[in-house]
Amino acid sequence: MARRSCQPAATTTKILECRYRACISCGGRMWHDYNNFRRVRTLKGVVQLHLKIRRCPDPQCDRFRVPYRPEAEGQWALPQHEFGLDVIVLVGALRHQQHRSVPEIHQHLQQCQVQVSERTVSNLLARYDELLAVKLGDSERIAAMVGKQQRVILALDGLQPDVGHEVLWVMRDCLSGEILLAKTLLSATSADLSALLLQVKQALMVPVVAVVSDGQQSIRKAVATALPEAAHGLCQFHYLREAAKQIYDADRHAKKELKKRVRGVRAIERSVTDSPGEMGEVVQGYCQAVRAALTDDGRPPLDAAGLRLHERLEAIEHSLGRVEQTQNLPNRSPD
Repeated sequence: MARRSCQPAATTTKILECRYRACISCGGRMWHDYNNFRRVRTLKGVVQLHLKIRRCPDPQCDRFRVPYRPEAEGQWALPQHEFGLDVIVLVGALRHQQHRSVPEIHQHLQQCQVQVSERTVSNLLARYDELLAVKLGDSERIAAMVGKQQRVILALDGLQPDVGHEVLWVMRDCLSGEILLAKTLLSATSADLSALLLQVKQALMVPVVAVVSDGQQSIRKAVATALPEAAHGLCQFHYLREAAKQIYDADRHAKKELKKRVRGVRAIERSVTDSPGEMGEVVQGYCQAVRAALTDDGRPPLDAAGLRLHERLEAIEHSLGRVEQTQNLPNRSPD
């Protein structure tokens, strides 16, 4: 059936880079060849993915001009799908754990601000079942595909639709983009994850040369136990966030202290609510600017909320100073 409405506008944009810049086949540097754009609907809004695609330029390489897509793409959505994995996980949890009907799931998604039709909910349920059964149903095809590569770079990530729900663990090959295993677990202990990694390792006829994941301690232990020979690389964002943790804590404390100094804005705004005239509008405008600065949390670790609040309050203070200087200037003649 043809689409009857336009896609919703993106609320945020994410730029995804390839973690590895060197070709895994010849060792040469892969060039940034072109960009791809995907719009994914998630539980937190519509995200515009900006994908930096790289390809090996060496004609002698067996991966010559074969696209290498960012590893983090698989954490957002399935190939050629516009709904995020978190939406699929929620749909599956509502169906198989809470035994809700398709219309009830559709109503729940609309309450979560996800624009979706009832027919699409049925399709998402099918995708959820396929993820859980992908290993049993497509083992031969996946084995033939990874056999041509002679190696696998495994991306591991867990998705939880809500607190208390089961976690859907997805393992994907970064080279082919295929999902090797998807399974829900009640816990995320190192023993449980080691069993999943060993299950993938035993099903493959080629070695797992590297694993990409976040810095969760249970994942680290599981990879060290099940795949001791594989290189374990941490996600760049999580690595940077952990490295900047002390700076983030100091910035958060600074923002807290700055908020204390500008308390009372609401009272000032209420005092001029019933005051007509230009002066009342000016005061309300400054109060709104202060409140907007206080509610902006930034995007740590690269965008420090405390520093941004300090800069915005300084700009407001300088603006107030210029207004005060203007009010103190002597009256001038028209000419």
